[in-house]
Amino acid sequence: MITVLRIGHRPERDKRITTHVALVARAFGAQHILVDTRDPDLEKNFISTCERWGGQVSIRTGVKWKDEVRNFKGRIVHLTMYGETVDKAMDIVKSDEDIMIVVGAEKVPREVYDMATINVSVGNQPHSEVAALAIFLYRLADCTMPDFDDGQMKILPNPRGKTVVENE
Repeated sequence: MITVLRIGHRPERDKRITTHVALVARAFGAQHILVDTRDPDLEKNFISTCERWGGQVSIRTGVKWKDEVRNFKGRIVHLTMYGETVDKAMDIVKSDEDIMIVVGAEKVPREVYDMATINVSVGNQPHSEVAALAIFLYRLADCTMPDFDDGQMKILPNPRGKTVVENE
C-alpha cells in the first residue's frame, strides 16, 4: 500500500501543485492521499477524476500530519533535495511494503527529516515536488504504470491525436 502525504498545502497558493501531486500519486499507483490542510474542493475534484478515469484511490484533507506519520505502520519516505539519492533508496525501499511518501509544499519542518525512515532526493538539486514524486513512484514500480479499467473513460494510445473512449 502506498500513501502520499502532502504537508504545507496552502489552498489559494498551492491549488494546482497539490492537485498535480494527487493526480501523479493516482496515476503512478498510490492508494491513499492525505493533505494536512482541509480543502473540500480538492477532495471533490479528485474524487470526480477517479470516477471518470478510474482508480480506487482515497483522499482525506485536514489531517494532522504528525499523527499520520507517527501512526503509520510502514516505511516513511520523505522526498527532498537533501536526501539519499533515489538510486540508493531503490536498494532500500521495496514496492511490496507499506510506504508513506511525504511531499512538502512550503519549508518542511525539521521533524519530518527526523521522523522519516529515509530522506530521498531526486537529483540533489532544487526541483519540483511533482516531478520527484513521479520519478520515485515510477522507479518503485519498476518503471511500469498501473492500468485503470474501472473508470468511465479511457485514453487509447495514438501517435497523432487524442482518442478517448467510454468504458463498457
